[in-house]
Amino acid sequence: YTLVTGDVGEFINVGSGGSVTIPDATFAAGDVVSVFNNTSGNITITCTITTAYIAGTDSDKATMTLATRGLATILFVSGTVCVVNGNVS
Repeated sequence: YTLVTGDVGEFINVGSGGSVTIPDATFAAGDVVSVFNNTSGNITITCTITTAYIAGTDSDKATMTLATRGLATILFVSGTVCVVNGNVS
């Protein structure tokens, strides 16, 4: 699933495996989307956005792993930068 602006303020419920993609130049500063992994395994968050950080780190991530039954909140700092907080690595 690729996130869209209609997801702002909502949560994405991922079931049956799959992955989530964070697109570049789509969202605005202050937009927030949450993702819930409602599966018994990890899922991948693919970061096609220019810069994606895991909260509390300083390295750009191309992909992240969202743990089983995990929750990730994505805060867009700009259209090309986001910070992901939650059960991600």
